[in-house]
Amino acid sequence: MRKALMAGNWKMHNTTAEARQLAADVAKACRDFDDREVLLAPPYTVMAAVADVVKNTTIQVASQNVCWEDKGAFTGEISPVMVKDVGGSAAIIGHSERRQIFKETDELINQRVRGALKFGLTVVFCIGETLDEREGGKTFTILEEQIRKGLAGVAPEQTKDIVIAYEPVWAIGTGKTASKEQAQEAHAFIRGLIADMFEKNVADQMRILYGGSVKSTNVDELMAQPDIDGALVGGAALDAESFGRIINFQKM
Repeated sequence: MRKALMAGNWKMHNTTAEARQLAADVAKACRDFDDREVLLAPPYTVMAAVADVVKNTTIQVASQNVCWEDKGAFTGEISPVMVKDVGGSAAIIGHSERRQIFKETDELINQRVRGALKFGLTVVFCIGETLDEREGGKTFTILEEQIRKGLAGVAPEQTKDIVIAYEPVWAIGTGKTASKEQAQEAHAFIRGLIADMFEKNVADQMRILYGGSVKSTNVDELMAQPDIDGALVGGAALDAESFGRIINFQKM
């Protein structure tokens, strides 16, 4: 049985004081779960502070991106070793904002994935189609291309450290959300593709999160879908009460 993962991506928000307070408030909302995990992805500048706040809890800390090398002349990047040094255990890679705004390619994202895995980080690997691609009937084509290129060179034994996050670009920060049927359809396709690329037991064990305007009002129906194993939450993760309700989703 796959354990749910509820992840909060804080993006470019929160000073140190704000981050410490939000992390503490989120920690209060987390009961002693045995069927779900919580992950916070704060900005690099406050990762150490957040890790310190949650050090005696089960909450995990992730970076919002990561380089593929442990050190070197990579201005503006953060290495897997640095992430682990400040208490991080995971990294988000391939987020739609990195793809859309910063023009990161599938090949660059693949470098990041393989580097993160090499240095022992859990990878939250993001994929998703734009509105034009969905309306053009290209959703599955785009998802397959992103997955095959993004996970190229990944060994089957490394897949235990990969979480996939399906985030339709048209539903991020827009207030729009894929219907539970649309989300389930995409997740089922992704799981089938992973089975084809690796093997069925890998697909059965891999967690696939939904990301795209997840809110306290829709989390229950999304989490009731058989192939949705958690959520990658943006805006709603910046409010402890809202994110707390998402973490404490009700099984339907």
